[in-house]
Amino acid sequence: MKLTFTLFIALLFAPIGITQAAELKLATLFSDHMVLQREKPVAVWGMADPGESVKVSFAGQSKSATAGTDGKWSLKLDALTTSAESRTLTATGKNARKVEVKDVLVGEVWFGSGQSNMAMAVGGVDNSAAEQAAANFPLIRYYAESSAPAEKPQAEGKGIWQPCTPETVRRFSAVLYFFGREIHREVGVPVGLITASAGATHIESWLSAEAQSSDPATKAEYDAQMKSWVSFDEVKFRADYEKKLAAWKLAAEQGKAGEKEKPGNPDRLIAHIKSKGGPAGLYNGRVVNLAPFTLRGILWYQGESNSGLPKPGQPHLYRKQLSQLVTSWRTLWNDELPFAWVQLPNFTAPGEGWSRIREAQLQALDIPKTGMAITIDIGDIKNIHPTNKQEVSRRLSLWALGTVYGRKVPAISGPLPAGSSIKGNAITVTFNHANGGLKTKDGGAVKGFQIAGADQQWKPAEAKIDGDKVVICNPAIASPIAVRYAWQDAPDCNLYNAAELPASPFRTDTWK
Repeated sequence: MKLTFTLFIALLFAPIGITQAAELKLATLFSDHMVLQREKPVAVWGMADPGESVKVSFAGQSKSATAGTDGKWSLKLDALTTSAESRTLTATGKNARKVEVKDVLVGEVWFGSGQSNMAMAVGGVDNSAAEQAAANFPLIRYYAESSAPAEKPQAEGKGIWQPCTPETVRRFSAVLYFFGREIHREVGVPVGLITASAGATHIESWLSAEAQSSDPATKAEYDAQMKSWVSFDEVKFRADYEKKLAAWKLAAEQGKAGEKEKPGNPDRLIAHIKSKGGPAGLYNGRVVNLAPFTLRGILWYQGESNSGLPKPGQPHLYRKQLSQLVTSWRTLWNDELPFAWVQLPNFTAPGEGWSRIREAQLQALDIPKTGMAITIDIGDIKNIHPTNKQEVSRRLSLWALGTVYGRKVPAISGPLPAGSSIKGNAITVTFNHANGGLKTKDGGAVKGFQIAGADQQWKPAEAKIDGDKVVICNPAIASPIAVRYAWQDAPDCNLYNAAELPASPFRTDTWK
């Protein structure tokens, strides 16, 4: 009791205006085992007392910054050279305050994001046991951003850096890990991998509110999703569940409903809804706090949820949204970062949603410094989470090695349509990235093309390869107008280049 009274008196007569000193802090990303980007000025930032001078020292150089009235400070180290040596980064402030980050390497840093196929861990892929046993790469480091979605941009994140070992790699994003392993092996430098991903999320969750709401093409969808998010009522959701469950039990007793029709667990559904947040929720919670951490580039694997699964979606907006993603993230980092994505693979899905998303991903390649891994041949028609992530990553790495790093590779992409012409009863399509000439995977006839005339009725087509061109026709169509290739959810197609990379699905029409 005496101690409590003494403390009360001390606080009562404390000088007015004196507050507890703020902790000298570095941003969450700056922690033990991290990798800093080489050959570019390196951003470093954190918190301190307003007006406090902070000095950051690393690799023989020191830079200083003064905290603003909000306590935030930031600076840039001069470009660093590659280093596999374990070193310490130090931040010092007033009164000998000091923060140390140990075991820091310098190499290549990549950020990977998206939904469940980006989140899918090494423990769930082909040959996972062997992959884990062989994952002894102390110069590969991994950071998973796991903050909750937020209504406003968040400055602080949540995560730790982990060196790659057989014990830790099991939970690494498989796509990001296998990509990083290729870069590490081929470029021969330390690699830092940062991920922020969440299953079953729409691209809207990862886009800034400003990007979505200020564009007439996406504002209506943004407004609708925001209204739905703001009006979400957990009590009403549970009440609706109880009604559905009662109806199901009655139908089951009458033999009119099976276990498949039973309503889903409300706790899981509510947790899932909250984990995605509203539009911009994950951008605010998991992306903003990562910037402006210096990166080499960004990888993206998403689109399944925007295709219309499991309910009607808005795939026609995806081309615009993907452009917004690239542009807004580059703006956030203030850097025209190389940016590549994974085109959706073959999978059994209703309607044209997956084809439309693939088309949007193909069209978005007109954005400068972008690339795409075509995966139409390595999906699983019965599993939305195909397990051959090694090949997905290899194809992404071919793009990165050939374009970002200037290495000689067999090809940076599979064949992409470059134009078409009509002559008589045939349509000729020219391809970029034929790389040694077009071919079929099995050496047989070309499969996967359809052709149509003015009646817009699609018919199977005969297709013949001519160097970097394919000539398509159907004897029953005298005046063809348009052609499509692999325009199904799980198409039977076999067009490749000499580098054994598949051609992208496409169409020359714009019919609805």
